[in-house]
Amino acid sequence: MPEQDVTAVAAASAQAGETSMLPALPPVCVVLGWTHLVNDEKISAIGAYVRGDLSPRPADLAQIERSAAFGWEAAHRADTRRTSRKAIQCGVDLLAFCVVPLAGLVVYWAGGQVGRGLQVLSVIEALVVVGPAVQVVLYAGVFGPGRR
Repeated sequence: MPEQDVTAVAAASAQAGETSMLPALPPVCVVLGWTHLVNDEKISAIGAYVRGDLSPRPADLAQIERSAAFGWEAAHRADTRRTSRKAIQCGVDLLAFCVVPLAGLVVYWAGGQVGRGLQVLSVIEALVVVGPAVQVVLYAGVFGPGRR
């Protein structure tokens, strides 16, 4: 489970009373978050394929309405709470994969005794976390065009 990796880093840091382990959070969260985002995109692509390419074929053969062939693909997208669910999921993804590592870095920086090299590295890590954060928001499509 991905959250166990993040929890393990945070717990080890807290138990040791060492903030020096917290810069491990951004790489872990970026890898896990990107993997989650890519997998979610593939699932959405499968849904688009079923709706657009696959469902018309059996519907035409069975001489039924196209939406009836794979009703789930139309029904779950018509749910009135879909937009709020997508916004909440976007928030959860941002929290898990972006806010947690950034908060870890803030605690690390506030802990003092940060060497110049590690400080530069941790700032780079913070900037790297912003990339997936932007992609999570754009891909969620809650706030404009491109909704899935």
